[in-house]
Amino acid sequence: MDFRLDALGEEALLDVRRCEDEPSLHAVRVRYLGKKGLLTLAIREMAQQHPEQRARIGKQINDVKHALEAAIMAKRDDIVAQGIARKLAEETIDVTLPGRTERLGAVHPLMHVIEEIEHIFVGMGYTVAEGPEVETDYYNFEALNIPEHHPARAMHDSFYIDETTLLRTQTSPVQIRTMQRCGGAIPIKIICPGKVYRRDDDDPTHSHQFMQVEGLVVDTHLSMAHLKGTLAHFARTMFGSHSRVRLRPSFFPFTEPSVEVDISCAVCGGVGCRVCKQSGWVEVLGAGMVHPDVLARCGYDPTVVRAFAFGVGVERIAMLRYGIEDIRHFYTNDRAFLQQFRMRL
Repeated sequence: MDFRLDALGEEALLDVRRCEDEPSLHAVRVRYLGKKGLLTLAIREMAQQHPEQRARIGKQINDVKHALEAAIMAKRDDIVAQGIARKLAEETIDVTLPGRTERLGAVHPLMHVIEEIEHIFVGMGYTVAEGPEVETDYYNFEALNIPEHHPARAMHDSFYIDETTLLRTQTSPVQIRTMQRCGGAIPIKIICPGKVYRRDDDDPTHSHQFMQVEGLVVDTHLSMAHLKGTLAHFARTMFGSHSRVRLRPSFFPFTEPSVEVDISCAVCGGVGCRVCKQSGWVEVLGAGMVHPDVLARCGYDPTVVRAFAFGVGVERIAMLRYGIEDIRHFYTNDRAFLQQFRMRL
């Protein structure tokens, strides 16, 4: 029995030294110290020995067991240490590599242009007004002097939700709501930025959804001279001090007289190029003196009060400002396109 225990102890220690990972070490522990392990069987056989030999054999079994447990614990520590060293070697950090920087976004070019427009007009004493994008037929057309079956409605082929509700085709309804809310009080100086919707051609210069900024001024002493001066200041601030403004007669049902507003081409400086079609001028907005019928519907006496209004397409301004030829780039979420404006804005 003594010889067998000595051999068993040496064999167990040798098996422990051969282990290279924790699963194999666990297998050795189970083989010798488990419920059916070799040392456990030796303890059971000890009961069959002569009483005088049991104490000596029991001490010998305990010595082998303690030595084996100590060897297993030491081997486990060694395996863990080797694993940590190996992991550190594999995950060595090269401190000479460039750091990983977060990719920062940028303000969308359309939002940046809107912010610039707001900044310009707020500097002239205007306030920013907003209204619903889903409008009634009354606010979108009738209050703006465009009754049912009026030919001008053909210019606003619209997205109707039902017979009397549609997605607004312009931000002019905000002007109507503001005047009604003021109840005849003056002065009013507002700009109305926001999305508008029209069933339009899908081509490089048109989109069914686009951004618009409209302006309205209501007071007693206004004239076309005030309107032109306002738009000239806007053009010079937005496109440079060299910019010039030209007014051409036009027609809008809600203004009288009405004008189309051109600015000298920012690309060629008014000399003539492909952008301005060799004319030296680019159309950017429509404007005019608010029609007396519109003022009367909103509670103002047109014999006492006068008003002017204007509306500009934000995409048109952005395309001129940054030399963009296709309006669809603004809405495709193309990172390669948008990243160009990170430093330019």
